[in-house]
Amino acid sequence: MVPKHIFFSGNLKLLRSRKKLSQEELAIALAISRSKIAHHEMEKQINPTIEDLLKFSQYFKISIDSLLKVDLSLLGEQKLSELEVGNDVYISGGRIRILSITVTPDNKENVEFVPIKAKAGYLAGYNDPDFIGSLPKFSFPHLTGKKTYRIFPTEGDSMYPIPENCLVITEYSRDWNLLKNTPCIVIMRNEQRFLFKMVTCEDNQLSLHSLNPTYKDQYVFAGDVLEVWKYNSHITDVLPDQEPEINELLRTMNEIRADVKQLKTRQKN
Repeated sequence: MVPKHIFFSGNLKLLRSRKKLSQEELAIALAISRSKIAHHEMEKQINPTIEDLLKFSQYFKISIDSLLKVDLSLLGEQKLSELEVGNDVYISGGRIRILSITVTPDNKENVEFVPIKAKAGYLAGYNDPDFIGSLPKFSFPHLTGKKTYRIFPTEGDSMYPIPENCLVITEYSRDWNLLKNTPCIVIMRNEQRFLFKMVTCEDNQLSLHSLNPTYKDQYVFAGDVLEVWKYNSHITDVLPDQEPEINELLRTMNEIRADVKQLKTRQKN
């Protein structure tokens, strides 16, 4: 019987499922038999060989220690995604994501601003205290609580009626599984742009929806996402160029009433 503190079987099945692989497909990728993988997942093979453990570790980019000792099903989506891109604490000596911040002299968190020209630098220095410390810093009295905020500029009109080139104040999202059609700034690992979208996380995938109907929905693998920052508010110097929908509707109804009244008057005459 497998000891309760060994989680290899459940972890193997979880990792395979997250990659949407059948046992046969994984067996081909690792050059081992499908039946052996089935036995591992069903805990019929209690002592996997060192060679098999190395193959699983190298393929999933997760250390043998984590495969055996950590119940991966209890980790949040973000931490799982970090593991899947190779940031295993046992492999990398502690590279698991730690959010870099700056604070005021009285130990209150600043709100850093990431300008467009700093996008490339942010991808490389998002967890570098020196880089984060070099960003412009602000303080807003309405931002309270033990949360971390950051400001990102928007590009394009995918979230219209929120105008492009405004500043979006955001809150750091630690658990992506809680995102359900939530407006967010999404930082992709290999794209030098900040995506402003309505985000839903499900089955290790983030769906990105635009308020502007001319843009198609996007779907990205959670492991390709560096950070997600939830929308709090935005700053703009652009006045709305359209009336609010309710006002436009009321104006249309009044025009219809006026037309009907004129028609009735003509019929009487």
